[in-house]
Amino acid sequence: RESKDLAAVNRLKRRDKKVAAYVEILSKKHEELAALLGKDADYLILLGRDWKVIPLENIIAGLQGEKVKIIAAVADYDEAKLALETMEHGTDGVLLCPHEISQIKKVAELMEKIQSENYELKAATISKVEPVGIGDRVCVDTCSMMQLGEGMLVGSYSQGLFLVHSESMESEYVASRPFRVNAGPVHAYVMTPGNKTKYLSELETGDEVLTVDKEGNSKVAIVGRVKIEKRPLMLVEGEYEGVVLRTLLQNAETIRLVSEDGKPISVADLKVGDKIMIYLDPNARHFGMAIEESIIEK
Repeated sequence: RESKDLAAVNRLKRRDKKVAAYVEILSKKHEELAALLGKDADYLILLGRDWKVIPLENIIAGLQGEKVKIIAAVADYDEAKLALETMEHGTDGVLLCPHEISQIKKVAELMEKIQSENYELKAATISKVEPVGIGDRVCVDTCSMMQLGEGMLVGSYSQGLFLVHSESMESEYVASRPFRVNAGPVHAYVMTPGNKTKYLSELETGDEVLTVDKEGNSKVAIVGRVKIEKRPLMLVEGEYEGVVLRTLLQNAETIRLVSEDGKPISVADLKVGDKIMIYLDPNARHFGMAIEESIIEK
């Protein structure tokens, strides 16, 4: 039986087909079969009637370095968490076969948490705030509702980005727009998934950006619309351990950064000595990708 399974996988691979092998783990022999199939298959789907850690650990360990994607069939949140965290690396995904519909949401939230990137934010000290004139600024309207303390990482320099707060706060001037970040001028960088950046001017409907909260936790958001309009701009300069960062933002009361205590602070109220949250990146950027290269930005 093992030879038939392996022969079928090899036959399909010779025809340049993507192959998924499905193995129900009932004994040690099935575990060994899964390890063999995983060396040739593109995907390995594992079903355990009563999931135990050891078989999964053995299969993951045995297939380290192989290109196969390991998928574990699970029934609930606890089994999904076990599969995704086994041997630190975990499986590449789960196939959810829930007994209760409530488990779908719980597992989806678990996957979102695991897949999110975390950015270590620092508190920079404001060293300059001054108006600089008119420019083309970009509003990014997403398909997600952001919360208090959440926004996007934006800046003029790739080595350091400011956490620009969403328009999730009510004000006497305008109604809240929790899906929006008034991000800055067209030249500025914005963080996107995979620790990549784009120029704000490049964004368009359907693109992905990262929303980041005051703790540095991120989520992927889809761009629904981008608005570019001429507006008065404000230069904001911050310093952290000798590194000077600058960005430009619209000069308006409703535009906010995030302070050291995680609260939004308007650029209109910003003054020298205030602490605001930034993300420092030691890498240079080449077409938005982080690379190890010496670069000067000023």
